[in-house]
Order: sequence, then structure tokens, then C-alpha cells
Amino acid sequence: MNNFVHDLKAPLRENVRLLGRLLGNTIRRDCGDEFLAKVETIRMLSKDARRGKARTEDLIAALKGLKEDELIPMARAFSQFLNLANLAEEHHRVRRRSSLVVSRPDPYALGQVLDDTLAHGIDADTLAKKAAELQVELVLTAHPTEVNRRTFIQKYDQMADKLASLDQEHPLSHRYQDIEDRLQQLISEAWYTNEIRTERPTPVDEAKWGFAVIESSLWHALPVFLRNFDRELERVSGQRLPWNAAPISFASWMGGDRDGNPNVTARVTEEVLLLSNWMAADLFLKDIEQLRQELSMSRVSKELQDSIGCSREPYRALLREVRRKLANTRDWAERCIRQGWVPLEDGYASNQELVEPLLLCDRSLREVGMDEIADGSLRDILRRVAAFGLTLTRLDIRQNAERHAEVFAELTAYYGWGDYHSWSETEKQAFLLKEMDSQRPLLPKDWQPDAAVQEVLDTFTVIARQHPEALGSYVISMASSPSDVLAVRLLLKEQGVQFPMRIVPLFETLADLDNAAGCVADLLDTLEYRRYCGDHQEVMIGYSDSSKDAGTLAASWGQYRAQEALTQVCKERGVKLTLFHGRGGTVGRGGGPSHSAILSQPPHSVNGTLRVTEQGEMIRLKFGMPEIAVRNMELYASSVLEASLAPSPAPKAEWRGLVDRMADEAHGIYRGVVRENDLFVSYFRQITPEQELAKLPLGSRPAKRNVHGGVESLRAIPWIFAWTQIRLMLPAWLGSAAIEKALDSEDAETLQEMREHWPFFRTYTDMLEMVLAKSESDIAAYYEQRLVDPVLQPLGTELRQRLQNAQAMIKRLTGNAELLQNNPVVRQSIDVRNPYIDPLHYLQAELLYRERTASNQVVEQALMVTMTGIAAGMRNTG
Repeated sequence: MNNFVHDLKAPLRENVRLLGRLLGNTIRRDCGDEFLAKVETIRMLSKDARRGKARTEDLIAALKGLKEDELIPMARAFSQFLNLANLAEEHHRVRRRSSLVVSRPDPYALGQVLDDTLAHGIDADTLAKKAAELQVELVLTAHPTEVNRRTFIQKYDQMADKLASLDQEHPLSHRYQDIEDRLQQLISEAWYTNEIRTERPTPVDEAKWGFAVIESSLWHALPVFLRNFDRELERVSGQRLPWNAAPISFASWMGGDRDGNPNVTARVTEEVLLLSNWMAADLFLKDIEQLRQELSMSRVSKELQDSIGCSREPYRALLREVRRKLANTRDWAERCIRQGWVPLEDGYASNQELVEPLLLCDRSLREVGMDEIADGSLRDILRRVAAFGLTLTRLDIRQNAERHAEVFAELTAYYGWGDYHSWSETEKQAFLLKEMDSQRPLLPKDWQPDAAVQEVLDTFTVIARQHPEALGSYVISMASSPSDVLAVRLLLKEQGVQFPMRIVPLFETLADLDNAAGCVADLLDTLEYRRYCGDHQEVMIGYSDSSKDAGTLAASWGQYRAQEALTQVCKERGVKLTLFHGRGGTVGRGGGPSHSAILSQPPHSVNGTLRVTEQGEMIRLKFGMPEIAVRNMELYASSVLEASLAPSPAPKAEWRGLVDRMADEAHGIYRGVVRENDLFVSYFRQITPEQELAKLPLGSRPAKRNVHGGVESLRAIPWIFAWTQIRLMLPAWLGSAAIEKALDSEDAETLQEMREHWPFFRTYTDMLEMVLAKSESDIAAYYEQRLVDPVLQPLGTELRQRLQNAQAMIKRLTGNAELLQNNPVVRQSIDVRNPYIDPLHYLQAELLYRERTASNQVVEQALMVTMTGIAAGMRNTG
């Protein structure tokens, strides 16, 4: 494993070699020299096959020749090496950012973006004002394709710390050897640990995983990010962010997203809310204890002295009371988890209650001339309160629109008022609005509804018990009509919710995206709803399901058009719009570089506010290490600031017309293959590990909405995951033949102009190029040869030809001889991993064959390991 790549940057190359050598040591001790030699043989055959110096058949023969007891360790050897390579690469990103030697300026660095924004003619005061008003909320969602156990992930975090320590030591020193020895121990611990869960995580487990990322990384990264922001903002404008500015804050779906997940119940939601209370109180307690150690001085303002009386250490005396109330808050949360909910007494119920004594300390320190002390740990704590609060994250509640309709269907049947489901949209709205105005309760006391309906009502009861700061938005999936939103508004009222929780329709299918602006316009023109929402409306744009429904090009253009129309509708009505982007980690789910995605939005749709989901896998990659987390928070803040103050111009009419035509054609191509070809579902299930995915403990949510359904019932994430495993990556590029057709027509020049000058089209085609660079038709062909009925194989031949045509098309569009020629970092990242992923692919195909013909526990376990290894190598998998 020592010769991973020769053209990596020297420090990264050395780290990879070191980690590979240490892993080899562990494998040798556990499995012997003979087995390690087989690993090396397979590695070299894979590498030589990629270089054309060996036949792929020789690699496949070596893998088929493995004994059954060698299957799992061989899969683990390559899987763990890819994890270690990822670790080294992430550490190198941190090292490169902190290096004194900068090869070229970073166009996305916070300071550079501020300079560029001023260069657009924005004055310094406007820039500072908009910076202070920024509201970017990152919504953490569970990782449905993460099978690695949390303890396994934690070992890799410790390895990252040790790599950082090695950079500070001389290679010949005893200290360096001690660190290397500890790395060897950690790699051995990982090797001997079963990295895959034996059971699915519960929603509470998923929430704890999210809290762990906050505790270990984001809690430390946020103040650093804000200090950097302050420094750069003061440099260009002479102003700093207010203490309570929260340009980046956090929400969560873990424990609140019940759409299609029967495991997320009202009880689970309440437990997660209490756990977040407990964790936040615990973290703030540690902060306050540190602050008490620091604020030992006696010089104090009269205001603070009067508040605490005579004391030789007045700040410590004040903070002692803060500590006591935080401890009470933590104890209350723990007691509620164990014994059931009771009201909080003598603790902190709101962020303001915690902030008041801290601001008293702040005013006092500044009044007596100790500003630099006020700007230290105390300012960090104040900013953590603003960003995290006493609940760590604000929990969103998500539920399918149909579940709310079921409540009213059962109610109207109980009262003998008719069948709610059969009513027209006008009739539903009239009923809901009438009940909102009614002074009597709608829900009868002696009513015993169906268990599913009762569960919906119980969720609203839990909401009613919360402080408004604990909750984010109520997201309605598969929303399509104003009645879907009004139904939630009425349920909030009937269950006694006393605060205006944001109600957010989620438009997911292409048809719903096209109808989104009309739906929101009707809502905002409804007087009762407008009184409720005030002058702010949030709308969620779904990426996963719209792409799965219509294909990536048609969906991307549908999303763009919907955002344009929604922006116009809200502007006309004087309502501030926040767009909530439901992105995933892959191109097929709207994933990609954050800055490119934000800057490619329609002009004026990003107006200082943005909400975006961060899917679990990307949380670990983008926020799992504090230094990388700082970088990603800066990217979000700077991109939203730039898009708000210096938006790109609207696309030309001829650009829109061409994309309209291409999107329609791409939609037809996609639907023709996925929905209308009778052979497609059978082919998909035979060539991919879609069926076997159900056996993996991937997450708390079932892989399908309907266990008896076809592709249409499969969730977008396992749909993408399955295609990624075989390297066909079909959902991301199928339909791109529409671009090829345009390239072959008189529209070719317009296409080039769009790519050069329109961020939306440039970002889409860049992401398409990246996924096409990761696609491998030869690997997909081997899966087909090993697993697919010959009757279905002509479909596979057609799909692979479509892939090759798409790869040729994108090279014509970019004018490059090779894919990703203009992005050498990503190109190299793919190239150096391929020889280590290839054995896992060929082994996986063999294991799938055995699983389907003569399964046993060894085959099943080895198959799971190949899935995790390929996912690690591909990085953005689902």
C-alpha cells in the first residue's frame, strides 16, 4: 500500500504512505505475510490494469480465487485504505490553508469576496449592514448511507489529530515516534473493530451523532469563523459584526423528520429536543466554568456591582449563579428524559435569560477599559448563544401533506360532514379558514382517532410544549395546494401552539415546482394566513425527488424557474422570501460545491437569507474537522453575501428558450428509459445492489416508502446510492443527450455563450462533467455480465452507449481532450482512488452473484464492507 501515488503533493504523499504502511503492518500481524502478499498482488494488478499494463481479467481471476475466509479481510483492506486516504486528504486541505506559502489567491476566501463586492460599487456601510443581517441556516439531516459506527468514525478523528501533531515534530525525534506508535495503535483498533453496525440506528442515535459533530467540531469552529469575519469586515469597512449577529446558525431534521419514517414518533421528537437541551446546557456549563477562571479581576461597573452586592470577585460571583441555573437546566432535561416532561423551574427557558448576565459582564468590562478581555471567551460564548442557543439546533418538523389530510378526513367523517379527501381545493380552504375563525374547539374530547391520526396530533402537542427558540420550521413534504399549508395552520391552533411557527411547503416533483409560485401567491392573498406569517415566507425546494422524477437537467431548470417565480410573487406582495434548498451530497440530489450552487441561483432569490440541508455524509466531510468547518462556513457566508449584494444578471431570452427546449427533451429521454421501458425495473434490480441495500443498517428510515412498490416508491437516496455502487451514475446524466443535440445544431454558439456567462448553466455542466468523470462503463459492463439476465443485456448496452456519448459531449462542450482537465485537483483525487476502488467493484459483483445464488453470513458481511469501501472511495454517494 506504500506506492499510492507518485504525483501527490509531497506532504500528502508522505502521509498516505505512512498510513498505508501502518495498515499493512496491522494486516500482516492479523492475517499473515501470505495474505498481505495477496493484497499487494491485487493492488498491483488493479493499478497495472488502469495503466494498460495488465488485463482486467487477471485482476478478476485473482479476486475469484480468494478463499471464503479471505473475502471479508480483503474487502476491509481496500475499504480501510480508502478511508485512510480520505483522512490524509482532508488533513492536507487543513495544512494547505494554514501554510505560509500560497500558490495563488483563493477567489472564494472571505476577504477576497469582500474586496470583490466593494469593487462592484457596493459602499462599505451597505456591505457591513448586509453582513450583520446575514442569516444562513444549515439544517443537519441524518446520514442514510452511513453504515460506519460512530466509534469507528471517532477513531479516524483521533488519527487526524495525530497527523496534525506529526507536522510539528522532527521525523527523527522520540516525540515523532511516539505519535507514529499511537497512529499504529489507532489503525489496529480500527482494523479489529467491526466498522459496520449490526442494527439500524434509531432516530435518537442519529440525533446523538449530529450533536457529537457539533460538540467535537462546530462548537469550536463557529467563534473562529466569526473572529475571521470580524477581522476582514473591519479591514474593509471599519465595522465589526454585532455580538448577536448569527450569519451561520444550525437547525436539524434528526428526530423531527417523520415523512415516511414510522420510527420518528412524538415521543422520539420530545426526547431529541430534551437531549439537545441537555447537550447545550452541558457545553455552556463548560464555557462558563472556563470564563469564571478567566474573569478573576475585581474592577467592575456600578451596574454589575449593584446587581451582585459586595464581592472581591464580582464577575465570578455573577457567573456562579449562571452556572447554577445551567446545571439546573441540564438536570431538568435529564429528569424529563427519564420520567416524562414537567415544566422547568429555576433554570434557563430562553436564550435571553442566559444572555442577560453575560451582557452585564460585557458592559462592565468595556466600561472599565477591559475591552480586549470582553472580546475573548465572553464574546465567543455570546456568539454561541446567538448561533446555537439553549437547544444547540432548532428542530424542524417534517411530515407528508397526506398525513394532515387524513386527520381532517377522519374528523369530517366523525361529524358526518362528508369526505374531506373528495372535496375540491376551494371547499377544503373554505372549511379550514372557517374553523380557524371559530371560537369552539374542533377536536372532540371523546374522539378516539386511528393510531396514525393520533400520532399526528401528539406531534402538535409536543410542539405546543416547546419554547419557540427550540423549533425551526414545520416542513410539509409533497405540498401542492394552499390547503396543505392551511391544514397545518389549523392543527397548530387546535393543539394550543401559542407562537407562529413557520409553515413551509416543500415542492418536490416537477409539476409541483411549476405550480409553486401560484400556490404561494394564493396563500399570501389569504388574509388569515397573511396575518399569521406576517411579512416572511419560507419555501423549500426539493432536489432529490424532482431529479428522480424528471432527470437532473429538467429538474434543475424546474427548480430555477420556481425560484424566479417565487421571488417575484413575494416581491409583489412585500414579503421577504427565504428559500430552503433540500440538497444532498450528490449531483443527482442537488449536491456540489456550495459557493457555485449559491452563486448560480436566480438573481435576487438569495437576499441575505438561505436555508440548506447538509446531508449526514457531507456533514462529516465539510464540518467534521474544526479547520475545514471554518472554511465551509466562510464559503457559505461569503457566497450568500456576494449573491445578495452583487447578483448575476438575468439570463438572456435566447438562453432561456434553449434551456426550455433541452429540458423538455431531456425529460422525455429520462422518462422514456426509467418510466416507460418495461425492462428497466428488472434491469435496475439485477445489475445494482438495490435489493441488498435493504439488508444494510443504513439509517432509521426504510429504503422504500412502499415496500411493494417499484422504482417510483424507492427513496431518492438509495436510488442514487445503487447506481453509484456500479459506477454507471445514471440518474445524474441520463437526458444529457439533449445538450448533445443542441451542440450539433445552430445552437452550438449559444451553448458556449451560456457556459461562459451564465452561472446556472456553468454550474450544471461542471457538476455533470464531474459525475461523468466518475462513471466507468467497463465496470458497469462487468456487473451486467455477472448478474443480469441475457434478455435484459441489450438495455445495458444502450445505457453504456448513452454514457459514452455523454462523456464525449461534455468534452466537446468544454473544448478539452480529457474530463476535468480544468479541475486537476478533483481529477487527481479520482485517478488515485480508482486502483483501490476497482478491486472492491469486481469483488462486489462476485459477492452479489453468490448472495443471490448461495448466500451465507460471510458473503453478506463482505458485501456490506464493499459497499462502504466504494462509498468511501467515491466520496459523494447519496
